[in-house]
Amino acid sequence: MTPLEQRIKYKFRNSLLLAEALTHPSLGYETQRHHFDNQRLEFLGDAVLQLIFTRHLFDLFPTFSEGQLTKLRARLVSREGLKVHAIAIGLGDFLMMGKGEESSGGRARASALADAFEALIGAMYLDSDLETVRKFVLDEAKLDIENLRIEPMDVNPKGRLQELLQALTPQSPQYVITSQSGPEHQKQFVAVVKWNGIELGRGEGHSKKEAHTAAAIDALNREEWKSQFPSA
Repeated sequence: MTPLEQRIKYKFRNSLLLAEALTHPSLGYETQRHHFDNQRLEFLGDAVLQLIFTRHLFDLFPTFSEGQLTKLRARLVSREGLKVHAIAIGLGDFLMMGKGEESSGGRARASALADAFEALIGAMYLDSDLETVRKFVLDEAKLDIENLRIEPMDVNPKGRLQELLQALTPQSPQYVITSQSGPEHQKQFVAVVKWNGIELGRGEGHSKKEAHTAAAIDALNREEWKSQFPSA
């Protein structure tokens, strides 16, 4: 087994698939010779990862809507997320790339590492089967998946909501406390978040901050802004 195969605990039957997965496109560009590269395997690996995570999240969160599941999956297959997995197995050390790409920091570049990880998954899938790859992927992502289970929403839902809305218009969402009740030591606040003339969500909490956060989470779930921006 090669050092990389030892790290991933998988022995390739067809070593050419592994070589293809590790070949960065810059190698062919620089040498002006025909080299296979990992772009086709990256395309395949992306689809395999999407399927594996989609099925796992579908089973893990049986009450979540399509929109919620899509957002969780996006976190698992993000460039930064895949880069972390690539670093964990030292994938950058094994990439074959042009000297210019390497000298400019290509082995540590997020795009190169994420693409190579997807290509590796594609190569493993062609070399074995979906169940083998599923076990490898879920084992590599077990910490990320556990974090999703504990905190399914973004750590900063208010920030995420503002980011989404400001991609549509410069206007920021406005949070308003509409009522408060209960004794001083156990107040209950109700907040609504409004934007562009519509109410996006509402929530409750034992502090104004908690109520604002709950309203932001409700807004992210409801996606009411799509009534004005259907393509968002």
